[in-house]
Amino acid sequence: MFAYFRNIAKYKSLLHNLISRDIKVKYRRSFLGILWSVLNPLFTMAVMTVVFTKMLRFQIPYFPIYYLTGQLIFNFFSESTSSAMASIVSNSALIKKVYIPKYIFPLERILFGLVNLGFSFIAVCIMLIFVPVPLSWTMLLSVIPIVYTFVFALGMGMALAALAVFFRDLFHLYGVVITAWSFLTPIFYPVDIIPSQWMFMLECNPLYHFVSYFRNVFMYGTIPPLSENLVCMGMALVMLIIGMLIFRKMQDKFVLYL
Repeated sequence: MFAYFRNIAKYKSLLHNLISRDIKVKYRRSFLGILWSVLNPLFTMAVMTVVFTKMLRFQIPYFPIYYLTGQLIFNFFSESTSSAMASIVSNSALIKKVYIPKYIFPLERILFGLVNLGFSFIAVCIMLIFVPVPLSWTMLLSVIPIVYTFVFALGMGMALAALAVFFRDLFHLYGVVITAWSFLTPIFYPVDIIPSQWMFMLECNPLYHFVSYFRNVFMYGTIPPLSENLVCMGMALVMLIIGMLIFRKMQDKFVLYL
């Protein structure tokens, strides 16, 4: 398992250059540039706050922070895995010319997503000025669910990157999956509206656990029990192992289909 990442230090310059390239491409010809990573979640949050608290009358305490914390985790997963899925196909010319460990490409896309998450996290901190969420030292533990999400996204990204080389329809299907997944994750609605007979669907959803963990430490000042940490860690590691096994089994045939 660890053989995949043994030489990451050797290729850290390449990773840095690829991430810098992706940042430049994303914000090319954009007047506000990286600032959009802060403004976009704030604008979306403003719209969602009006819709769900004023029109649909959802009574969720500190709704702007509730929404932003859910969006932060889910958007990181969604954007990074979608980008990782295309990482091998989009770098086919480079893969054919020089030897580079192929896992570097999906890893770079997940790291790029992590950089974007850092910018978006600024939006959450800005909203703390306007929304009176009680400040707590447990906010420092926010890095833990982010690490869980990163590991899970890396496993998913590697699996998708490998499968997309052989099944290009996956690019279209995954968008549908992500849309359905977003409704199965309590980003903008309270958990208590879910009927008890359907709660098992949430319990089986890793992103539900990651989002809940993040909200507990960031909003509610509570530390999740060891059992919740084991669930999050187990889901993340299982997905990482599955993703690495799929990638390892398929990577030698990539050049035949690129």
